[in-house]
This record gives sequence, C-alpha cells and structure tokens, in this order.
Amino acid sequence: MPVQYRGIVEEHRTVRSRVGLFDVSHMGEFEIDGAGALDAVQRLTTNDAAGLEIGQLQYSLLCYPDGGIVDDATVYRLGAEHFMITVNASNIDKDWAWVTEQAPAAWRNESATTGLIAVQGPRAEALVNRLADREVTAIGYFRFARGTVAGVPALISRSGYTGEDGFELYVPWHEAPRLWQALLEEGAADGVAPIGLGARDTLRLEMRYALYGNDIDQTTNPLEAGLGWVVKPAKGAFVGRDAIERVRAGGPRRRLVGLEMAERAVARHGYSVVRDGRAIGVVTSGSYGPSVDRSIALAYVETAHAAIDTELGVEIRGQARPCRVVSTPFYPPHVKR
Repeated sequence: MPVQYRGIVEEHRTVRSRVGLFDVSHMGEFEIDGAGALDAVQRLTTNDAAGLEIGQLQYSLLCYPDGGIVDDATVYRLGAEHFMITVNASNIDKDWAWVTEQAPAAWRNESATTGLIAVQGPRAEALVNRLADREVTAIGYFRFARGTVAGVPALISRSGYTGEDGFELYVPWHEAPRLWQALLEEGAADGVAPIGLGARDTLRLEMRYALYGNDIDQTTNPLEAGLGWVVKPAKGAFVGRDAIERVRAGGPRRRLVGLEMAERAVARHGYSVVRDGRAIGVVTSGSYGPSVDRSIALAYVETAHAAIDTELGVEIRGQARPCRVVSTPFYPPHVKR
C-alpha cells in the first residue's frame, strides 16, 4: 500500500461517507487444524476462543510470559478444531516463531498464499452484496462466511480497522488483483476509491484502535493499554496470564488515554506529555482527525493524571501545548452490530 493515492484527508472522508478499498494482503495468516487446535489457541491467546461459534471471530492478544504483547490479532473459528489467526505484517516472522515454539502443533503459515482486501464504508455492504454469490447482509458483525465475490473464492468477514461497516475478504493470493479490479469497476457508481496507509492510520486513530509498534508492543501490559476486555483469566492458563493478573491486583502505573489538543498543533509519536513542567507520559499516536476536525492523540500517562478532563500539555518544539484527556473513541463507530 502507498501512503496515499490522492490525499489522506480525501481518502479518509471517502471511507466515512462512501466506500474505500484497502489492499492489506501484507497481513499474516496462520492456520491450525486437527486435534489439540483449540488447546493451542487457548494457550497462546488472551481471549477465550472456546466461546467462539464456527463462523465467528474475536479480537485477541498474544503475550509474553511477563505480560508484554507479542502482537494483537484476530482469531477465526473455521471448525471445531480449525482456527485461523491474522497477525500484523511487520510481525509475521516473529509471531510464527513464537506460536510454533509455545504451542507446537500442526500450524500452517498461509501468509504468502493469502490475499486480503478490506472494503469499508457505508456503501460497502451493497457493493460486496452485488458481487457475492450469497446475501452478505446476513453476515453479522465479527462473523464470517465462505462464498465467492466476483467469482473469486473468499472468506467474507464482517470486520475492519476503520470503525465503519464493511468486510475483509480473504482470497487466494493470485486472485486478489482480479477481485480488486472488479470491486473498483462495480463500485464506480458508489464513489469507491483505493485507500492508502495514511488514511488507514487516521481512521483507526479516531476509533482508538491500537497500532502495534506505536500504542502497544513487548513493553506494554494489556491492562494499561485498555485491552483488559480481551483478557479472560477465568478460561484457565495462557502465556502471560500470571503477570497480567499481578498488574490487575496492584493496578497499572500508567494508562493509555485519548488527548484532544486545544490548538491545531499535532502531537506526534514520541512527544512528551507534561503536567506542571514535569514529564508524566509520552504520545504513542497523533494526527489531525478529519472526521472530528481537531488534533487528537493517544498517550500513556501516569495513572494519577488519566482522568477524563485532566488538563495536560504536549511538548512540541520546546513548548508545552495545551490538551486535555477525553473519552474515546474520538468518533462514534458505525459498524453493523
């Protein structure tokens, strides 16, 4: 994906108002099938995969024994003992080594043979439905079904990284260009457009979706990142469980919060967050939010300064520019639940 095709703000608004296409074939896909598959997934991930129905997916985390995050991922239940885990592109090699070490089983790395196209926006459902061999309107949020789209065999997943309704289409790698072209042609009347990495980042930031390497990484505990909702200690043992529960018992020392800048100044990754002249945190992601028309950011701050409406500053070019802690997401989601 390029950073942009025509312009980040224009592409961002296309997804919010019409429909955009993302070529995210760089993502990684690992499959495991056969006896012991559920046990392997349960050991590796923080969420409870046992609760998934066939045809359902969930957001989850892979963690190290110390509670740090290996990666965030989506887990698909393809069968009773058949799962697919989608991981971040930059982490494919690291994640593959980790899952095969921690849960030796019949894993298959399908990353190089899988294409992935995301169709996102309020007109996404109608576009995909016209090209599919089944009624995709019947596919619920975080559910999936198999079918064809423009004649291409696909796993059709109602999910995404934008906060808008839409689908992620997993297809054979060599068929992805044909599907991409068909979506562009069929969606012309809908105002469809290809979308780059820049708008993908501003869309997910408005939703407070974490970006691995910015907002979460191996030094991050899920609880301080606000991801405790995908940590299910009651399911039993999993890698990182004990460390995460120790943090839960004592309370995290820092928290990931949303910041709204009082001015047009943009808080960038790595900028210091200050209070009364003292550094109390660091910005992890920041940008102008086209849908909310203001500069927004995510930052880790000391827990004592994490309450909504706390007045803080972000150090930008030697000056503390005013901001305040706000509730997130910055923009309301429009997914079809």
